[in-house]
Amino acid sequence: MKQHVIGRMQAFSLAAALLAIAPGASAQGVVSAAPARIDAKAPAADPPPQMRVQNYRPVFQECHDAGKRRLLAIRAMSVDAKRQLLVVDPSSLATSLEDETSLICADTDDAAQKDTRFMAAITASAQASGHPSTAQPSVLQNAGLSHGVGEGSFLTGDLCPSRKPLDRAFLQGIEALGLATPVSLSISGLWLKRHGADFQWLLHEARAGALTITWVNHSFHHPYVPGRPFANNFLLTPGVDIQAEILDTEQILIANGQVPSVFFRFPGLISDAVTMDAVRRDHLVTLGADGWLVFMPPLRAGAILLIHPNGNEPEGLRLFSKLLGQGRLPRPFRPILDAP
Repeated sequence: MKQHVIGRMQAFSLAAALLAIAPGASAQGVVSAAPARIDAKAPAADPPPQMRVQNYRPVFQECHDAGKRRLLAIRAMSVDAKRQLLVVDPSSLATSLEDETSLICADTDDAAQKDTRFMAAITASAQASGHPSTAQPSVLQNAGLSHGVGEGSFLTGDLCPSRKPLDRAFLQGIEALGLATPVSLSISGLWLKRHGADFQWLLHEARAGALTITWVNHSFHHPYVPGRPFANNFLLTPGVDIQAEILDTEQILIANGQVPSVFFRFPGLISDAVTMDAVRRDHLVTLGADGWLVFMPPLRAGAILLIHPNGNEPEGLRLFSKLLGQGRLPRPFRPILDAP
């Protein structure tokens, strides 16, 4: 049974990677599909104004505002030459950008914050090792927070680099479920750079109250080479700077007026002990999934659902809509901040 489950998870990781990146792939054709290799160095048209954000760096400070509200700062920067902090509410896990001059802050550490919900979520996700690969024991598959607490489920969509447009029609179908439907979008920096119109459409839908979007970090380049073993692929590719992959994605989101969340999802759901530790040191919660829908229904309450609305997973989106219509997905959809 254990080998059967691990085999399903290996298929889940590989197929999700192929369909996330490969134009025109389908669940039935995943083995024979010829996924496009994403060139991380390819120039992007109309890059966003990243120069607005300067001196972006990790910090860990306990802060208080004038109302004695307790916050934890995890990044410092200047935005349009003004000193800003990316802060986390340690109870709700909500993030915000705050003027550094409006807070009183002092350095802290993990031990001092161990009793907060925030540090508990980071620690739990870092210790959730997922499914070690049988062929490559150092590789972890689907490590991190893969199931949430409570009723309903958590809808997450990965925006890996893609040559196809965002599947707006699918997201409009999600909007029809109710106002401000919560969805967590795991965004790669290259997707944002190459899909400016789609990104602006998402912001418009959020401003209109149709969607409540939580931005999950999905690395900047999302490296992937077809056929290469997992131990040397995705963020385990030799030469990849894991911290740059994390921080550059946050920076480009902030440059575009958005606030990164405390969550990070590995490309292909592939990691190892070293990259897991890097995410933990940057004070992020590693986000996995209960299973990619094409392979792993039915799902129970608290499920973290994984889809790819980046234009490359039509079969998965059709299956999602079918399961939703049949009442086979746990409802209601809840914000990912409720999951840890």
